[in-house]
Amino acid sequence: MLKRILAIFRARNLEFMRDRSSLSWNIILPVMLMFGLSFIFGGGDRTQYTVGVLQSGQQLETGLHPFLDTRYIRFVVISNEEDGFRKIARHQLDLLVQFDEPRRYWINPDSPKGYFVEFALLQSADPASYGLKKSQITGDAVRYVDWVLPGILGMNMMFSCLFGVGYVVVRYRKNGFLKRLRATPLRAIEFVIAQVASRLMLILLITSFVYAGTKYFLDTRMDGSYLVLFLIAFVGAIALLSMGLLVAARITSEELAGGLLNLITWPMMLLSGVWFSLEGADAWVRQVAKIFPLTHILDSARAVMLDGATLVDVAPALISLSVMSLVFLGLGAAMFRWRPR
Repeated sequence: MLKRILAIFRARNLEFMRDRSSLSWNIILPVMLMFGLSFIFGGGDRTQYTVGVLQSGQQLETGLHPFLDTRYIRFVVISNEEDGFRKIARHQLDLLVQFDEPRRYWINPDSPKGYFVEFALLQSADPASYGLKKSQITGDAVRYVDWVLPGILGMNMMFSCLFGVGYVVVRYRKNGFLKRLRATPLRAIEFVIAQVASRLMLILLITSFVYAGTKYFLDTRMDGSYLVLFLIAFVGAIALLSMGLLVAARITSEELAGGLLNLITWPMMLLSGVWFSLEGADAWVRQVAKIFPLTHILDSARAVMLDGATLVDVAPALISLSVMSLVFLGLGAAMFRWRPR
């Protein structure tokens, strides 16, 4: 028995080593991730506070006030007043300040961090010389469990969609199942749509079950419509499934498929706001994150659950996801290969 086990063990290792594309991905992927993470999140000082600066332009002018040179405070540009007020009310910003006329600042009196940031603001320069007027905005902080729930559900959808369809299709192609289907009148677009529909039903059932259980036991926040939230999950799942099918359209190696899917899922998980907000990240990082379907899913889901956003509010995200789905499905059907070679 041991001899047979060793024979299979050796054969599988040789098979993997001879698959140069899979071997390359398993070596290159971790290196790329480490370099990418160190480049994106490898800044110097670790900020402890976040202050919003209300202004029209996107470039922060540090010469407006000595407070802007304070260390350990991250200053982010806020172009929309209502958005800044909402973040102050929910403790997402420790302070909101406007140095243009009329000069003023807003603080949440229930925010412990806001108390210290206000003290730093008043100590940085003579308040009378700048004429800053104080206003208070009250509101309860958003619990981390309320904020992270869409990220957890979205991450689970992402892995189920990409690996549950992309990996399976590659296995079908490798073992000859697709080759047998090719002998039938079935077209590539029909096979692709059937795969999307089958997996879509399963993912929506599982996601709805997990959300219902979390809502019951943790009493998570829900300010919007359940129907709009379900529509976001529906359209978002189709976009992710279509992406998985596009990856698996021509690949014949399961190891290479796994490497490519990991190359997609890890940046999405890190840059789409699953675990933490990109509010304080550089502008180019936030722009890059918008190319991922998961970013639009999580942003719109949080807007519905935490802000009570309506269908009109999340319509741009739904349109973007729909366009992605059509592009991925079209390319996947056009590039689809039935046979391994």
